[in-house]
Amino acid sequence: MPEEPEEAAADLRAATAEAGAAERTRCAEAIAWRNRFLMLFDRMPLAMALCRTDGEILLANPALGAEWGLPAGRLTGRNVLDLFHPRASAQLERIADALRVGRRSRYPLAVGWTSGGADRRGELTVDPVSEGTHAVPALLVVLRSVDAAPREAAERGSRPRDDGEVGPVGRRVLSLAAAGLTTAAIAKATGLTVDGVNYHVTRLSRRWRTPNRTALVAKAYALGVLSPGHWPPAAGPVDA
Repeated sequence: MPEEPEEAAADLRAATAEAGAAERTRCAEAIAWRNRFLMLFDRMPLAMALCRTDGEILLANPALGAEWGLPAGRLTGRNVLDLFHPRASAQLERIADALRVGRRSRYPLAVGWTSGGADRRGELTVDPVSEGTHAVPALLVVLRSVDAAPREAAERGSRPRDDGEVGPVGRRVLSLAAAGLTTAAIAKATGLTVDGVNYHVTRLSRRWRTPNRTALVAKAYALGVLSPGHWPPAAGPVDA
């Protein structure tokens, strides 16, 4: 016998509820994976950005922001080719041609840029990434810098400074840490994420070989990165 209307309606409601629950589970899993990706992206020591195919930056990590002495969020919306200038136009044309025909290879791009008044050189590695075969790709851009300063200093017979060339963002993080702010409070004051603050603290701790945040602050004062005799703590006269 055919189902009664009430039974058919109940079956439909049950099937709809089941489909809705499955969709919510898929959405929750997608959000969880996105959050994991963002956490890993922020913690990567390599300078990285996710860009549109025209070079507009969608997302940058703290390591890339540190190259410019800016919170990573301040780079969003800027074009990566305005920040890093290709040293060989043929390389850029090859990447553009590959994207037009849908290739998904990895492409190196030699670049130069100016940071802190110094000319820098390096390589951008460009990887097209997408969620599906036919989706418009984004570009994962990774910077590998070639810092000639230590070699030049050695050739001149001089020793590189131990201050680590702390940029304005790192020095701001240090001054707030010296004032006793928590990581979350430093993140709010600087516009960084919590992971971004931890990135700067960890990077400086490794560079100066300090075992904890207290020792890191003490080393900053010893090197003149923070000025003694100031409260609240202030950055010292060391050039960024």
